[in-house]
Amino acid sequence: MKHIVLKIAAGGLLLIAPAIAEAAQGISTANVNMRAGPSTRYPAVAVIPNGTPLQIRGCLADTPWCDVEFYGGRGWVSGQYVQATYEQRRIYVGPQYYRPLGIPTVTFSVGPYWDRYYRNRDFYRDRDRWRRGPDYYYRDRGPYRP
Repeated sequence: MKHIVLKIAAGGLLLIAPAIAEAAQGISTANVNMRAGPSTRYPAVAVIPNGTPLQIRGCLADTPWCDVEFYGGRGWVSGQYVQATYEQRRIYVGPQYYRPLGIPTVTFSVGPYWDRYYRNRDFYRDRDRWRRGPDYYYRDRGPYRP
């Protein structure tokens, strides 16, 4: 019986280890909007105060936008407003530092991300419009207004 409990506990640790490993410690460098997607044109979901610790869950490969966790909420912040410690100094989070910091490269899709984190937000009802990307609504028509 004792061996079964140990095997179950070990199996549980193996399942959560990747989730623990896929986060890096960061800190905000300004009062910055955490957004519903990787652009300033996505809705703001929170304001992260300057100097606040946050968890970096992953960043886009081609641009320094990172999926972060802040007080249990999730959203996107530009890497120019997030620092992490690398070789005993604070650096801004950019693609050249993802691997050394242990930050995974991720992708973004409105559907699954918003379904998971924003179902209770007012802007969620417009998610089908946002699937084309935030710039679609600014092209030739001015800013999108719900």
